[in-house]
Formats: sequence, structure tokens, C-alpha cells
Amino acid sequence: MESQGEKPGEADRVRVTPQLLKARSGEFALESILLLKLRGLGLADLGCLGECLGLEWLDLSGNELTQLGPLASLRQLTVLNVANNRLTGLEPLAACENLQSLNAAGNLLASPGQLQCLAGLRGLEYLRLRDPLARLSNPLCASPSYWAVVRELLPGLKVIDGERVTGRGSEFYQLCRDLDSSLHPSSSPGPRATEAQPWVEPGYWESWPTRSSSILEEACRQFQDTLQECHDLDRQANDSLAQAQQALSPAVTTSSFVF
Repeated sequence: MESQGEKPGEADRVRVTPQLLKARSGEFALESILLLKLRGLGLADLGCLGECLGLEWLDLSGNELTQLGPLASLRQLTVLNVANNRLTGLEPLAACENLQSLNAAGNLLASPGQLQCLAGLRGLEYLRLRDPLARLSNPLCASPSYWAVVRELLPGLKVIDGERVTGRGSEFYQLCRDLDSSLHPSSSPGPRATEAQPWVEPGYWESWPTRSSSILEEACRQFQDTLQECHDLDRQANDSLAQAQQALSPAVTTSSFVF
């Protein structure tokens, strides 16, 4: 029988409790927790997580979260991983003024407007919404203009989806993107690319008829002479060894002793 005031299904929801936080962190006071890993626990409710006011590093990936409300009180949070959940918004993170790195790949973020709440985070430099290696993404990543829109919306980002967009090394990533775009034909009408031409003339790779060469013949003759010389030396060495063994072997003689 369900308890009064409890909605159907709430009893099955895994939520964050003080006991869970203390067991995972080893800390007695929630305010003392600085680093917390709650990955893959089936969490659907963050419960009292907002009481960890000193939290700086938090991993909530691989759970069943649909909202991040309690995180709004975590002003010291710098690194957050909420990948592989069921989030449709990130609004509570607007209050996490010290946030520097956010991994939200593998959620249900459908439009760039859902990232607007991050625009006020001056320290945010690393953002991941798509992770090809882990096969995690968001619906908004399917848009052809996804990359450009995110850069325009959050100009302070240095790294998007693991690729540096500003600072040292960003030119290399831009070159790779340009090269990738050039290898994929565009659907928009435009001038056709020049047809590729062969590097060499027709027949270049065909085998040529063998031709006699005096240099090759001389090399073969010298090789045969050298081989014959080796055979002669081997025979002489075997004869010398046989003679040495015969000379060193003790002669079979009979000796008589007189007492």
C-alpha cells in the first residue's frame, strides 16, 4: 500500500541521501566533501546533494537524471560530468559561477537555446555535448550549424567536444574540419569539382621487356667466381682439420713396466 502523499513510482526512484554521500566520500559532514563520484548508480533524484556546499568535482554520469535542481547551490563546483542521463535542460547550472568544465553528452538537449543558461559562466572553458568514442550525443548536435552556433553562444569556450577551438592548437583542429568538409560532397548546388586526373601517363606501370645488360652479366660472373672460391676454401679447411685431428690423436702403444 502506498504511503499517503507519495506519488506512484516514487518509491522506486533511487535518490541521493546523506548516508549515500558519506559512504561514497568517507566524510562525516556533507559540507566537507570536495570530490564525489556517483557514476552509474541509477540515480533519478539528487536529493540532498545541494548540501555539499564545498563540492568542486562531481561525476553523475550514467544515471537516470531528468533535472539538476539541487546543483544550483554548488557555487564552488568547477568540474561536472552529467553524461548519459535524461536531461532536457541545464538551467540550474547558471548559478554554478565557478564551473569550468561540463560534460553533458548523451542527454536530450534538443536546441541551442537550452545552452543559453551557460552564457553567464565566465570561467566555462570546456564543454562536451557529443562523444563519438562513447557513442553519446544530443539531438541538437545533428544540426549542420551546431558547431558554429555553440561557438557564437559561448565565445569563452576553449574546447568543444574534445577539440580545441581557441588558443594553441586550434588551427590544427580547424584544418581537420575543413579537410573533412572538403571530402564530403555538398548537397547545395555549385561548381563541380575538377575531375581527378591520373598522376602518370597510360602504360607507365606496364612491365617493360627484359633487356640484356653487360653490367648485369659481369656481376653474375663475378658472383659465380666468388662462390666457387668459397667452395675451394671450404674444401681446404676441411682437409686441414682432418690432418690436425689425425696428428693430435694419441697413438695406440703398449707399455711394459718392470718392478
